[in-house]
Amino acid sequence: MTDVHAHFAGEGYDVPAELARMRRAGVTRVILASDTLAHAREHARISAEEDGVFFAAGIHPSESNEYNGDTVSALKALCGRAGCVAVGEIGLDYHYPDTDKPRQWEAFRGQILLADMVGLPIQIHSRDAAADTLAVLREMRPHLGHGLLLHCYSYGKELLDDFLRLGAYVSFGGVLCFKNARRAVESCVACPEERLLTETDSPYLSPFRGQKNAPANIPVVVARMAEIRGIDAEELAARTDENADRLFPGLRGER
Repeated sequence: MTDVHAHFAGEGYDVPAELARMRRAGVTRVILASDTLAHAREHARISAEEDGVFFAAGIHPSESNEYNGDTVSALKALCGRAGCVAVGEIGLDYHYPDTDKPRQWEAFRGQILLADMVGLPIQIHSRDAAADTLAVLREMRPHLGHGLLLHCYSYGKELLDDFLRLGAYVSFGGVLCFKNARRAVESCVACPEERLLTETDSPYLSPFRGQKNAPANIPVVVARMAEIRGIDAEELAARTDENADRLFPGLRGER
């Protein structure tokens, strides 16, 4: 099983212990998504030291004040390192009223161009910004040829086809286990099997309310997803692993 989106840097994990717990749970691979340059460097270090750990290098939209020419150069260097399988997480987040939207758009576009240049897929964070996320992706469509992931998809099945037409894969996590997760459940059912992926977004969104999330919870996500879709959990785990290999060739050592 694969966790395509988790965070370790700055989150207080005992990394060796957490990875051992992950492996005992049958999760063989995790992609550590980055929100700052410092976190991308930390994830690159962990990836270099630990089997089955990969990383994405990028600037989160809420950290877009960090985005500049020097940052792009540093990210480009990280993208060339073994273990880097994506640029991310990047995108738009309009949740807070003081959002600098033009700055987020600049960072989003620039990092899409970076991903295209280095031949990597992108991991997208989009919160309260569906229309503008679609607008940027449509504008940048010529540069999306290496693939894209909508992580922790939250916009409901009504917009799902719009993202799928752009080539998006969609990942779901512990939210599927929440009692008020109707939109996520409907989207999980509606998503084509060949575009479906599993994530935890650790340390956030644990399937167990009040607990810190971890990649070891992927089997819980897989079981819930299989229940929702009415298929065998082992079959779903195998299919989502195949999908992860297809979107992130770096998981197989390919670029």
